[in-house]
Amino acid sequence: MTEKVGFLGLGHMGGPMAANLIKAGYEVLAFDPVPAAQEQARRDGATVVATAVEAVAAADIVLTMLPSGRIVLDVYREVLPSAKPGTLFIDSSTIDVADAVAAAELAVAQGHRAVDAPVSGGVGGAVAGTLTFMVGGPEADFADALPLLEIMGGKVVHCGGAGVGQAAKICNNMLLGISMIGLSEALVLGEKLGLTHDKFYDVVSTASGQSWALTSYCPVPGPVPASPANNDYQPGFATALMNKDLGLAANALRTNGVDGRIGLLAAEIYSRFNQDEAGKDFSAIVTDIRKRSESEGESA
Repeated sequence: MTEKVGFLGLGHMGGPMAANLIKAGYEVLAFDPVPAAQEQARRDGATVVATAVEAVAAADIVLTMLPSGRIVLDVYREVLPSAKPGTLFIDSSTIDVADAVAAAELAVAQGHRAVDAPVSGGVGGAVAGTLTFMVGGPEADFADALPLLEIMGGKVVHCGGAGVGQAAKICNNMLLGISMIGLSEALVLGEKLGLTHDKFYDVVSTASGQSWALTSYCPVPGPVPASPANNDYQPGFATALMNKDLGLAANALRTNGVDGRIGLLAAEIYSRFNQDEAGKDFSAIVTDIRKRSESEGESA
């Protein structure tokens, strides 16, 4: 590939995504402040540079995978003046819609192009190149971003204008959080009523209560061998990330006047769980529900 890609943010998601671009033949100029991430990027074949500005200055396309909207905006302000005219910026961080729109406006104001392209699929999807990308931005910019996104993802959807990719991600993860809580409550109730996990799965996986949370990410060991429940709830998708995403969803519900009581309650539940279990997979919420159910039973 003749295009050079600047990649900023080489964590659990960004590192494997960059590695897949390298495997496809792209030259990747990579930056991350964490030494371990830098070393892994070198092993994957990236050219690791000393600063974000250095990565961007030589790139034709810049991809960011960063922890928050504030950091995305700070990085954009730092690097945009050094980018070549017309550079395409692709932000795959999960951030607030307003921050995504602000980032795109910053890029366009300095003569560049921008799309927001958050992902779903977790670390496994990043490694396998099977992520789902939800993209917001102009049609022409989406078309130019598509070849890269198709290398890293199994499905790429143009959702609308700037920020609408983030809207899709926030709505999806709000629903996922709600689904996992509901599934976990049902599993704990089944335990109380004498229903084994295997029988619960056999029935519900082909009945009207079926969900992705059950059939692909079952929160108890056994029925889905690849789920984090079989590995002491090592993420996967960490509770800290679900807490962040549900916080974004809760903010969007309030800002837009949506009567989203279940979404707000899900955000409250994960906020409480995150205080002690931020590093566990978000499906470990079932253990919290079980623990609290036992305490309530003892006090009844």
